[in-house]
Amino acid sequence: MDLLQTTLCYLEQDGCYLMLHRIKKKKDVNHDKWIGVGGKFEPGETALACALREVQEETGLTMQNPQYRGIVDFYCAPWPAERMHLYTCTEFTGTMTDCNEGTLEWVPKEAVQDLPIWPGDKLFFKLLAEDAPFFHLELTYDGDTLTRALLDGQEVTL
Repeated sequence: MDLLQTTLCYLEQDGCYLMLHRIKKKKDVNHDKWIGVGGKFEPGETALACALREVQEETGLTMQNPQYRGIVDFYCAPWPAERMHLYTCTEFTGTMTDCNEGTLEWVPKEAVQDLPIWPGDKLFFKLLAEDAPFFHLELTYDGDTLTRALLDGQEVTL
């Protein structure tokens, strides 16, 4: 199965994550959700090159030394299956700009759980908070409902 290759980055500063409130596109699987910054690979791009480009395009910031944290596979009909390469980054340069996909906001890490986020995102935020080693998470959705989660091949209790 061919998976759509994407990246997602969480920039960290002063106990906060830079979150994107997706409110500007109508036909958007993430409409009205809060997510990190990222997007689809361009032809020939590596995960790191994509992450660096997407963060620069969406925020105006340039990541220094991003950390590759894990791979998250999403399955949710009718959307194409997606393989997301997850990064965090605490060092960046530049001046933050407006994003054409939504509103960027620094959100305290403990408040992220209370935002309208995907249920599976709560699983990888927990792994990031625990500073878990590199992980592979597989998430299956029926609409907005998480129906199955596997962490490194093991079933996760929902």
